[in-house]
Amino acid sequence: MKNRVKEIMADGGKALGTFFEIGGCSAVECLGISGLDFLIIDTEHGPFDVESTMDFIRAADLKGITPFVRVKDITRPSILKMLDIGAKGLIIPCVNTVDEVRKIVEYGKYYPAGKRGFFYGRAASYGYDDAAKNIDTWFETSNRETLLIPQCETTGCLENIEEIVNIEGVDGIFIGPYDLSIGMGRPAQFSDPEFLAAIDRILKACSDAGKFSFIYTVSTASAKEYLSRGFSGVAVNTDVSVYINAFRSIIREVKSSLPL
Repeated sequence: MKNRVKEIMADGGKALGTFFEIGGCSAVECLGISGLDFLIIDTEHGPFDVESTMDFIRAADLKGITPFVRVKDITRPSILKMLDIGAKGLIIPCVNTVDEVRKIVEYGKYYPAGKRGFFYGRAASYGYDDAAKNIDTWFETSNRETLLIPQCETTGCLENIEEIVNIEGVDGIFIGPYDLSIGMGRPAQFSDPEFLAAIDRILKACSDAGKFSFIYTVSTASAKEYLSRGFSGVAVNTDVSVYINAFRSIIREVKSSLPL
């Protein structure tokens, strides 16, 4: 169950992905064929639940794109089930406190790092994966290869970011710039000095702790800027927006050549 994105970033490389909102296993296959490193199956804002997400993860595995899931919330079922069906990483939204993050680790990491409930699910090939033949090996492999990534999108998380990122079992931080800017009273003001200082603070905290750092952006220009500033990975836009914009561009180009 090797996590290819973790391997890329641990070797000093940069990971590129997108949010998966459109649905359908064929759409997952297309993202894999495109060459993206990861997709984030969005069960927070998207319409997906456990069974459909499992099918998307299976399609991602077949096409070599690493499947992350943004879970609905910070509850034990939301975290446990997505790991059991094979998510290689979880983006956890609406984090506010250090205690919430400790609970996330408790639910999402096996002994000794946490108290994740034992089950040989799909991620373990139902107990037939080589790593699952020994329970200690399975715990070690799962804890190492599945990433828990709290989303810093609240002022509470920002105020506690240094402590949060240093909790054992937290593998990185994902910045949600829209909600974070809203929480700071600066909706979508991404050039605001206080917002930029917050981004720098989060990035420094991750770097100092030796943890991965991710951020969302809608443009390729800002994606390149974030990666050059030191982010480990960037999720560029959502698949639905890319799809719509691509066809709008085609329509403009074709119709512009037509006679008036």
